[in-house]
Amino acid sequence: MAKDLDISYTRIGWISFSMLIGYSIGQLINGNLADKLSSRFMVPTGAFLSIMANVAISFSHSSDMILILWALNGYFQSMAWAPGSKVISNWWSKDEHGKAFGFYTMAAGLSSVVTYLFSILLLQMNLDWRMLFRVPIIPLGFVAILFLILIRDRPSASLHSMSALPTQDLLANESWLSRYKTVLANRNFVLATLSFGFESMARYGLIFWVPVHYLGKGWKDNPHYLWATLLLPIGMAAGAISFGTLSDSIFKGNRIASIRLGMGISAILVILVYISPSSNLLLGGTLMFLSGFFVYGPQANFWPLSPQMLPSHAVATGIGCMNMIGYLFAALGEPIFGWIIDLTKTTSSVFVLISIMCLMSVLLISTITKSNTNSN
Repeated sequence: MAKDLDISYTRIGWISFSMLIGYSIGQLINGNLADKLSSRFMVPTGAFLSIMANVAISFSHSSDMILILWALNGYFQSMAWAPGSKVISNWWSKDEHGKAFGFYTMAAGLSSVVTYLFSILLLQMNLDWRMLFRVPIIPLGFVAILFLILIRDRPSASLHSMSALPTQDLLANESWLSRYKTVLANRNFVLATLSFGFESMARYGLIFWVPVHYLGKGWKDNPHYLWATLLLPIGMAAGAISFGTLSDSIFKGNRIASIRLGMGISAILVILVYISPSSNLLLGGTLMFLSGFFVYGPQANFWPLSPQMLPSHAVATGIGCMNMIGYLFAALGEPIFGWIIDLTKTTSSVFVLISIMCLMSVLLISTITKSNTNSN
């Protein structure tokens, strides 16, 4: 895209920023709506609107238009996470939230695997970058239809129910503003949210700039670099399911401890990536897998903090606020990463910043004094 449209890495960073900021704003809005409206209908609606935005991008020739459409795509995609999290919170008990959210987060991580895989195959087939905005939306449309047909908002929902109200929590007559106030008044949850922000910064720093780091080293002469980058999202998916399950078993529901461990190890691994030669494919691939495993794995333990710390009528609002901060932080990081690369003329410099972000996440999550503040 950068070559075809003749734009800088900094501009690419701002395009990435637009999607992340659109997603961030959408999380703030749609998380609250998910505590009122049916997740069954919110998720497919967002998917179909996202498909339309991606198709429009694939026919665009202006970086300004792509930036706008990518921001809209971010908003549309935000209609899935908090509503889906509400469904999981309704269907599984709190003792199983680590495992349930682990599978959920793993599925999100696998989406990166699919995207990377499509990118690799399209590059090796010498197809235009525009196809990347057309091919992956085919399975998205398929699963959106399946979601609409098969998913119910809660176990007690009638198979034929078309109600727009997914829970009985609204019997308390909570307004949309009071749900935000409930979330913001919880100090521990706010600290966890800020910690999640730095985790997201680190995660997206890896997702977006690792391919630039490895594929900029003459990958056409060494096409195996393409497959080495795939190990990053595979590690992320493996980390999500592993951390989700371990937090229920080994850590006995102590999400804070598991998050602290994962992000601390991530900070070390990313520095190892920085000091390691990118020409060493075996070492680089191993570090990519491990970095993805430990930087994304803890994310599975952030989501259960909402039903653990907040009352049930504000669970989706809390998850939406947390994800909003996560993507806001990630969005702010993208143009900074691009600027650093343009300034230093080396892609490896981003790994130092990513390590610092991991340490900030550890610091903030460690300031939580009491993790179980559920008011139910």
